[in-house]
Amino acid sequence: MAQDIPNPKTASKEIPISDLKAVKNDSIPTKELNLVETDSIANDSLSNSAKFLEGIVTYKAKDYTSINQKTQQIYLYNEAEIQYKDMDIKAGVIIIDYGKDIVYAGRLKDSLGVYSQHPVFKQGNDIVEPDSIAFNIKTKKALIWNSKTEQQGGRIISDLTKKENDSVYFVKRAKFTTSEDEENPEYYFLLRKAKIVPGKKVVTGLTNMFIADVPTPIGLPFAFFPLTQTRTSGVIFPTFGEESRRGYFLQNGGYYFALSDYFDLATLGDYYTNGSYGVRVESNYAVRYKFRGSLSFRYENLINSERGFPDYSKSTIYNLRWNQSQDSKSNPNSRFSASVNLGSSTYFQESVNQLNAANFLNNTLSSSVSYSKTFQVEPQVNISLTATHSQNTNTQVINMTLPTFQGSVDRIFPFAPKVGSKKGVLENINLQYNVRAENRIQTTDSLFFKAEMFEDAKAGFQHSIPLSTNFKVFKHFSMSTSANYRENWTFNTINKSYDTESQSVVTTPLKGFDSFRTYNFSSSIGTTIYGLFDFGEDKKIQAIRHVMRPSVSYNINPAFDQYYETYEVISADGTTTDQVDYTRFEGSLFGAPGKVYSSSVGLSLNNNLEAKVRDKDSTATEPKKIFLLNSLNFSTNYNVAGDSLNWSPVRVSGGTQVFDNKMSINFGATLDPYALDNNNRKIDDFNINNGGSLFRLTSANLTMSYSLSSDTFENNNSEDTAARDESVKSGGRADDLFGKSQDFGNQQINGKRETTEAKATDLYNYKIPWSLRLAYAVNYNNSRRQSEIASHSLMFSGDIELSPRWSVGASSGYDLKNKGFTYTQLRFERDLESWRMNFSWIPFSNRTSWNFFIGIRSSILKDIKYEKRKQPDKRL
Repeated sequence: MAQDIPNPKTASKEIPISDLKAVKNDSIPTKELNLVETDSIANDSLSNSAKFLEGIVTYKAKDYTSINQKTQQIYLYNEAEIQYKDMDIKAGVIIIDYGKDIVYAGRLKDSLGVYSQHPVFKQGNDIVEPDSIAFNIKTKKALIWNSKTEQQGGRIISDLTKKENDSVYFVKRAKFTTSEDEENPEYYFLLRKAKIVPGKKVVTGLTNMFIADVPTPIGLPFAFFPLTQTRTSGVIFPTFGEESRRGYFLQNGGYYFALSDYFDLATLGDYYTNGSYGVRVESNYAVRYKFRGSLSFRYENLINSERGFPDYSKSTIYNLRWNQSQDSKSNPNSRFSASVNLGSSTYFQESVNQLNAANFLNNTLSSSVSYSKTFQVEPQVNISLTATHSQNTNTQVINMTLPTFQGSVDRIFPFAPKVGSKKGVLENINLQYNVRAENRIQTTDSLFFKAEMFEDAKAGFQHSIPLSTNFKVFKHFSMSTSANYRENWTFNTINKSYDTESQSVVTTPLKGFDSFRTYNFSSSIGTTIYGLFDFGEDKKIQAIRHVMRPSVSYNINPAFDQYYETYEVISADGTTTDQVDYTRFEGSLFGAPGKVYSSSVGLSLNNNLEAKVRDKDSTATEPKKIFLLNSLNFSTNYNVAGDSLNWSPVRVSGGTQVFDNKMSINFGATLDPYALDNNNRKIDDFNINNGGSLFRLTSANLTMSYSLSSDTFENNNSEDTAARDESVKSGGRADDLFGKSQDFGNQQINGKRETTEAKATDLYNYKIPWSLRLAYAVNYNNSRRQSEIASHSLMFSGDIELSPRWSVGASSGYDLKNKGFTYTQLRFERDLESWRMNFSWIPFSNRTSWNFFIGIRSSILKDIKYEKRKQPDKRL
């Protein structure tokens, strides 16, 4: 074996002697070198002069260790290692020149000229892997040849490096890249002369980008690359481009504030040359083991066309999102959570900064902020305070509760024994107390956050005390009976009168406290019936089990006509033509008391079918259980106190899962026993007596969803997860049947998934990974003999990985009733190792647009990107 190491005597070509002058020091007497292996002179009783070294130098080697007192050198050969304080060097061969306090380390070269055991230089958290190194133990300066080091995701490959001290390196003709391939990086910035402060920064003079070792004109006369292990504040560079309706723009530029370890803040802005602008403020916060959340506010002032043109318009839109979750271990007796998504109804349709397919098609924005507390007393007391918001983006109607208070006292069993189980009617008697207070507001988008939105607010309290018991009847039947008392307090009532002049009813709202009380009774009995069909263990289907749960219930709701009053309808000539009953509690928060006595019997039957089949796996010892029908339910009611149309329609619902639970099937139907007259109005005559069938099908629905994929295909990269999170937080779907969410402001940030490892021989996929998601829905309506398909659609979304780094995807659907494709999105993505490139296209609809993006994955160079997109054309 030959050695590849700098040696002052041989003056190898790799490290000339002239280069070693930078690390050379005056010679030091041997007796003053504090080594582990020392001769007897080191233990002489005579006092030694002060030591220059501050610590012990430890060294070892696998093959041999040779000490040359004449040259004052120690030779370490094969798997050599030296340690001095926080410095550690491992190499194939190491020479310690203790006369000059210099350590030389290099590689081993065999007879075929192959080098092995490259030096590894480690000091603190910095690791350098060069071809050879010369290190001065005293001054801690070093010369490093062909070094490779990693600094916070960035890799620096340098021909020659000079280590000035623990915190400063100087490099010459170094490559700065984030590529995983150090030997042949797909791109790098050539640093002709640069200064490196590990963990902080890289400062360089003239630099430009090389792609596949080909120089490009992308460069700067000087540059600064931040290197940090923690979050730091800094400028966020904007994206520039042109938009047909608003001119040239700068988008998503701003500043990031790393305020503390617990929260941060990002301020972003957009500006268009026609005067449009947008502002975004986003913050993430977290306290470990307690809670975490995010807050985002987005505001856009949009101007279309130019002032003076007939299509000129100006609008302002905004969106506020807040999400917070609490660690379940932080406080088991109290919990606070928030999920807020409110703003302009047209935000996701008009926003020029965000094109979010899932949210564009969503017509509801909803929010909830809640706090709950449990008092561990006997009986247990629970309280909660909730504020909710629901917004229809089509009608722009907003419903809010500010707030809703709920309190409950846990069930009390006054006759239960202190020990043992409860038995019989008396011991199972229990009562509970519940209270609900609510302030409900209904407003519109134009009055949101204005004083007018509170003018028609409704407030009230509802107290309820349910009393119930349950017991067994004839061993196999479970029976329960209950009574419920409610007291309603309201602050909004009405008064009705008839105006003879206008011949109309005048409704006058009244403010003030009022109340009414109601009560009702109910009872039910049910059982469970098991049926088993045994075909034998030698059959493929060994057995089928049918479980039926029939139940009969009886409900009584008394009439509370004491809360009803009458007004007279008077004609123009002064005669009374009619008397109309009404209650002053009409339109109150918790409804009005019933006027009509109700006594009804409810019938229901729940079924499920499961089979026991022989497992395909011959090693399995037990048969496999599968569900044939998860549920098949029938229910109806009969009003004993009614005069006509006593039977309610029979409601049928069911569902199951097939193909290893990959396909879900749900269905429902409504069967009406009554017939229709010639005007398609329901009459008090059974359909079978009118020449029809036993039941008349009035409505039906069927939904199916199916997910399938190749065995090797997995679609769980972090980029897709980020897209799904963005969609769900904004009120969209968790799947991608409406297309994947795309936030251009965060696209380069979300693309942080790990690069796919592809071998040089992977020129193609002999198995093409793929996935497909299908959703089918059909609704039938025949309530008035129209016999029509109300809606009929098939939605699908899929992805195919054509090669290890090429993938395409599509999300679309087909309206089988109206014969046309629904909202469609096509996706193309190329994994360029250190780079990411994708293209998305919406080919038709009034949202026709496309987007192209290419950029570096790494967060430290994420501002090096190119993005081009076409916004939807303006519709006149």
